[in-house]
Amino acid sequence: MSGLDRVIPIVDESRYRVTAVRASSWGSLFDCAMRWEGEHLLGIRKPAGLRAQLGTAIHASTAAYDAGRLPGGSPLSVDDASGLLVEKLYRPEREVDMAADNLSVREAERIGLSLHTLYCLDLSPRFDFLSVERPLDPLDIDCGGGEVVRLTGTMDRARVAAGPEGPVIPDVKTGTHVIADGAAVIKGRSAQLGAYQLMYERTEGVPTAGAQVLALSTSGKPKVAASPVFDARRVMVGTEDQPGLIEFAADMFRSGLFPPNPQSLLCSPKYCARWATCHFHE
Repeated sequence: MSGLDRVIPIVDESRYRVTAVRASSWGSLFDCAMRWEGEHLLGIRKPAGLRAQLGTAIHASTAAYDAGRLPGGSPLSVDDASGLLVEKLYRPEREVDMAADNLSVREAERIGLSLHTLYCLDLSPRFDFLSVERPLDPLDIDCGGGEVVRLTGTMDRARVAAGPEGPVIPDVKTGTHVIADGAAVIKGRSAQLGAYQLMYERTEGVPTAGAQVLALSTSGKPKVAASPVFDARRVMVGTEDQPGLIEFAADMFRSGLFPPNPQSLLCSPKYCARWATCHFHE
């Protein structure tokens, strides 16, 4: 069975063991599956850091600005949309450890407002957006043995843009390592974006032309960059000669074994809630 063959119509939950998974978390499954299992299946969580909340705030304000640019939308000025960034920083809707990062809220606000403005004036106008963080129809993946994974949720932090070859899925990424040598980093992005491509195709019934990363660097001088369009879907479904990530995910869910990755950049007590009980790290 190929990766694409495992994508099946929505099944009857009384006949299968269905595990619902947020599509926005799919990429981290392939970074450290054990950490992902702890957070998303077992509910083992820890407070977010201020840098993570800064990313959430930037995503909220830029999404509001882009939503105003949609056909029939209510346009927002750059300044008006930035108010949402400030609100998310000072009144977070989740538990945030404000002392977890070497960063003050005031400094986070300065960085965030600079990137918000740069995005709205430089990156956003390059795109003809069709939707922003749109809801997607569920996508069932047959893992074998009666196990089914159901990808659900919205296109979190991503947009759909018109492209010459068809719809493209641009995903906004923030962080200290999202830009290297002036280019947006796409390494490790195909799992999540490939899932979005497949779910959008299921929802709309049309093929996608690829995915894209819109990178906003939160370190040093504010920088933004857009990657070339790339085919993340291929990485998910594989080819005639090589399995895709869906095949590896199916093995994990069918067996119940979610392997650790002690070489992950997020393998530390700062990022992993299972660190104290995991014996695989040094």
